[in-house]
Amino acid sequence: MPNPKSMKRVLVGVGGGIAAYKVCELISTLFKSGVEVRVIVTSTAQEFITPLTLATLSRHQAYTDEDFWQAKYSRPLHIELGEWADLFVIAPLTANTLAKLAHGMADNLLTNTVLASTCPVLLAPAMNTEMWEQLTVQRNWRDLLTDSRYHGMSTASGLLACDRVGAGRMAEPPEIFAYVKSLLHTAGKRDLIGKRVLISAGGTREHLDPVRFIGNPSTGKMGLALAQAALHRGANVTLVHGLASWNAPLGVQAISVISAMEMQQVMLEYLPNADVIIMSAAVADVKPRDYSLEKLPKRSLPQDLPLEPVPDIIAQLARQKQPHQKIIGFAAQNGDIVKPALEKLQKKKLDAIVANPIDQPDSGFGSDNNKAIFLDNQGRIMVIEPCSKLEMAHHLFDFI
Repeated sequence: MPNPKSMKRVLVGVGGGIAAYKVCELISTLFKSGVEVRVIVTSTAQEFITPLTLATLSRHQAYTDEDFWQAKYSRPLHIELGEWADLFVIAPLTANTLAKLAHGMADNLLTNTVLASTCPVLLAPAMNTEMWEQLTVQRNWRDLLTDSRYHGMSTASGLLACDRVGAGRMAEPPEIFAYVKSLLHTAGKRDLIGKRVLISAGGTREHLDPVRFIGNPSTGKMGLALAQAALHRGANVTLVHGLASWNAPLGVQAISVISAMEMQQVMLEYLPNADVIIMSAAVADVKPRDYSLEKLPKRSLPQDLPLEPVPDIIAQLARQKQPHQKIIGFAAQNGDIVKPALEKLQKKKLDAIVANPIDQPDSGFGSDNNKAIFLDNQGRIMVIEPCSKLEMAHHLFDFI
């Protein structure tokens, strides 16, 4: 177990909606990641999930309004909890609780604790589509988010518990968990508000015919983490990615491509409006010279496959960038990772580069974790010890 003195402390407020069951996964994941968790469960939430379940998953008593109105604590409970928390998460956020927060009302333990705290508050709304789209609800949502303490997650669209198909689904627990980890890193700062961040991710495929291609094992997880980190820090994010097994975060404009040529076209299209461009994609270096519209019979496959180079996307971006723009590249290497990264940084005239090893355990392609050395064109060097890719993404934004 982590050292209790170094553990981050997250207070989870559970609102009264059917999505309350999803919070169980979030609480369990937080605890397993080394976060200390406390839970407040509203009276209406107890119609959907029991305090016992939440207490079992958090390994601590789950607090209810009954606890709030009893004088069995040495200090007022809402004051104690408000001062204890590094981060407050409210999920699901109901229309009722949203209205109370937007108008500074406090009539239960949850809302009193919000007003008694100063930490960042992450909100994950969930409600029926008609409820979510009401003008009064949307006005409350906009008004609340004008307070820099509050960080709002987008609702997803899909089949709701009422059988309605539309907006209003609560963000999934893994997405909430990622946002929590971001806010614990940044302490809620939004240093990318007003910035447009353009990110490439994943591998490209250069086809010989409809089923055969030259590719690489990149999964795009690093680019996904960069998109999450930028979004959580307030940026407007466009993510251009190869084929992926994951979904882009809610609130990110995601554009799927296959070949280097397609990625080049999209990146150049979005370049003029971007402030920060991060080329984390593993773009192919070469492609088959000839392409067959139909699958080639095995007997017709060439013994020697003629190849030709694909566009050098990052070099083109660097040539066209404006003085206010920053372009960051990646260099996945084995052996000495610094020398080739420095050469790429200088040759392609980048602002910074991330050198990361592909021949070490738990780093590189497909891994959930990574390690790296950051270098920039001012001669700065930062060594990043093994950490999650989301943590590395935040370290990179801190660096640049």
